[in-house]
Amino acid sequence: MTLPKKPKKTKSKKINVNSRQRWEQILRSVTKDEVPVELLESLTVNLIDGTKVHVDIKELLEGGRDPQKIEDDINRRLSELNDSIVDVDFFISIDRVSEVVVPMTNKILKNI
Repeated sequence: MTLPKKPKKTKSKKINVNSRQRWEQILRSVTKDEVPVELLESLTVNLIDGTKVHVDIKELLEGGRDPQKIEDDINRRLSELNDSIVDVDFFISIDRVSEVVVPMTNKILKNI
């Protein structure tokens, strides 16, 4: 008499959600239509004449500026300069993204 085989248990794979390199890879692969100003390090506005205007968002936030006020000011200024702008480069704070996302991910995955 042959005993039925026990089903093989699949091994769990540990996900390291704190790896800075992994976060950079994830952020590069995601389309970002909107980014909360609190997650930005800085932005650079590239103008038609070759001028680059750098805005240090992290410094403004650390200086106590209200994030909504920063966002409103940036949107107003970008709108005013719209005809002179080639593009805008947004630099996201990977550390800040992981601070926000990791607790949410842990909460979602804790019962899995």
